[in-house]
Amino acid sequence: MSDLYHYWSGDLSASASGDLLGVDGTELGQQRVLRRLLTNPSAPGQNGAPDLPGDYLFHLDYGAGLPRQVGEVVDVSKIRALIRGQILRESAVARSPAPQIDVVPITGGVSVSIRYNDAQTKKPVYLAFDVNK
Repeated sequence: MSDLYHYWSGDLSASASGDLLGVDGTELGQQRVLRRLLTNPSAPGQNGAPDLPGDYLFHLDYGAGLPRQVGEVVDVSKIRALIRGQILRESAVARSPAPQIDVVPITGGVSVSIRYNDAQTKKPVYLAFDVNK
């Protein structure tokens, strides 16, 4: 199934014919993994109501919330576990072999690199990005 090409923090793109550009396959999976990791879910407050609103109004629990980690004490194990739990929710990510996730503290945030196999093609996929101020 194809979708609109929308890389994180970018605009929709036009195809050569002027239509909205589509995306499918491995690249669609990469876009979905990035979107999930960089989207903030709602954070519950003391009385159960959201203390911090999520980025998706109609899907309050969607996302890993990596941007909220910026400015906090970096707990590499916690961030790695959060990433693993979230990317395995995406159908594009094969469960076997297990994804390899590296998290390295950098000034003002973390640098993340992820290696996983595409669930459809079984080919390796590599994503790397920084989350910082």
